[in-house]
Amino acid sequence: MFANLMASAATLKKGTFEKLSFMILNLLDLGLTLFALSQGANELNPLMRSMVHSPLQLYTAKLVLPLFLAWLLPGKLLWPSIVLLTLVIGWDIRELAIFFL
Repeated sequence: MFANLMASAATLKKGTFEKLSFMILNLLDLGLTLFALSQGANELNPLMRSMVHSPLQLYTAKLVLPLFLAWLLPGKLLWPSIVLLTLVIGWDIRELAIFFL
């Protein structure tokens, strides 16, 4: 097990762009979610809706778990998540624009 953790630590430097992009997109998604909630919007994702009332659960789901995934996975395996997060953030921004207009 220790060897696996060390291998994960060694691969952290590989795929830095993907890992950093993945974490930045998760932070952006969290920020947009918190902003939308503060403005009176509702969380549409049923799984996340159950977590918005517990900051510990919300931050764990949006920051701790993605950080753990970025640590363990090679950067190339994060590309599907990066694409999906980019689409989700685009949709979030679109919905916020509609909400305010």
